[in-house]
Order: sequence, then C-alpha cells, then structure tokens
Amino acid sequence: MTGHLNIYGVYVPVLLVLMLAAYLLKSLLGVALARLGLYRWVWHPPLFNLALYVMVLGALSTLIPGVES
Repeated sequence: MTGHLNIYGVYVPVLLVLMLAAYLLKSLLGVALARLGLYRWVWHPPLFNLALYVMVLGALSTLIPGVES
C-alpha cells in the first residue's frame, strides 16, 4: 500500500482517514465514559480526552497495514 487512497481521482492520505476514524471512536468512547460516570475520577478531562485520542489513533494505525509509508 502506498499510504494514499484514491477517491475519485483525489489522493487522500490514509493517516487522515485514520485520524477522522479515531476522532469518531474517541467521541463514542467519551460519551460512553460520561454516561457511566467515569469522568468523576478523571483529574483533567481535556488532557484525558487527548490521551484517549492518541491511544485510539495508535491502535488504529497498528491495525491497518501500510500506514507507515
């Protein structure tokens, strides 16, 4: 894989697609954590959300082959 997706003649980096997918997954996880009341135990929620986003993006990038190129 070359690291790009061809969408109707427009080359889009795979990392951009993964970043959008990670944001959506992080948002869903954030809603689930808020409904469960786990944000009461978090010291700094914006920092926690950033760390959660980075972890989800890292997990997605290791699961999808060809992102490193």
